[in-house]
Amino acid sequence: MAPSPTGRMHLGNVYAALAAWLDARKVGGMLRLRIEDIDTYRVVSDADSWIMDDLDWLGMDWDGPAAYQSRRLTSYDAMFRWFMTQHLPSGEPLLYPCFCSRADIRAASAPNEGDGFSRYPGTCRQIGDAERRRRLDAGDRHSWRIAVPRSDDDSDDLVRFHDEIFGPQAFSLSRQLGDVIIRRSDGVYAYQFATAVDDWSMGVSRIVRGRDLLRSTAIQLWIQRHCRESGQSHDAAWRNKTMGAVRRQPFFAHLPLIDGSDGRRMAKRFNSLDMGALRASGTRPQEVIGRCAWLLGVLPEATPVEAKDLIGAFSFAALHEDREDRILDAEM
Repeated sequence: MAPSPTGRMHLGNVYAALAAWLDARKVGGMLRLRIEDIDTYRVVSDADSWIMDDLDWLGMDWDGPAAYQSRRLTSYDAMFRWFMTQHLPSGEPLLYPCFCSRADIRAASAPNEGDGFSRYPGTCRQIGDAERRRRLDAGDRHSWRIAVPRSDDDSDDLVRFHDEIFGPQAFSLSRQLGDVIIRRSDGVYAYQFATAVDDWSMGVSRIVRGRDLLRSTAIQLWIQRHCRESGQSHDAAWRNKTMGAVRRQPFFAHLPLIDGSDGRRMAKRFNSLDMGALRASGTRPQEVIGRCAWLLGVLPEATPVEAKDLIGAFSFAALHEDREDRILDAEM
């Protein structure tokens, strides 16, 4: 489970957490809680405590201490420094500085497909070495991007993986993702880089999350490929405690999203369905679990139930058969 402490958990977050928890407990694995607080500007004070308290109230435990991304900066720094020394087979640097403003990128990028990706056209990748060095020496504000193969003619361009719900997946790095930012101009490591490094260094072998991250999986696997080539060891604190051996690719299950009745993805605007409001209204944890289990297809209807009583019956089969996003009114 990898929540971001940007506010109170809502029913959509609980739905995803329950799927990850049931999957881990069903296969007899260990479940880690990672607090993704790398973007400190968005972190809400005490939200990590709310998350852990809500999970405990719902009957979902985890193994070992919670890992905080904000406390793992040395791991990201070490991997970033190694990436800075690497090159693509073409001889191009694996990382390059990007001096584009957000407005520049919006104007030049192709429209995204609803998952937050706007493919970067590679403007700053074309800058010559001398000009790049001049701008860096001048202190021009810049982020850092990871270079992907330039065309789908490159054998490394296509990233394939299997998803337990959505089946075989294949993404062209050049056409569908582009060169993503891995460190922002303010020095904060981007989600794609921090998450990929964490999953690799912690030896995460099963990943359960929303389908809006399907495309992210491809770029994260590209980043992890280079992590493996670094020769750096997995974090000793995690290496021997994760679910099974570290495989070349983890098990993936990307869940249909929970949308409101207006068709938009559930977010914290659904105040009546955040955990603080639900608990204050007298809603019981079994009712929340039952509703989420119904959305996951584990129960035929939303009846109150303990999370632990669902372990034996859990599978992704119902979600595989019906991959459409779930629609939920802003009421329990």
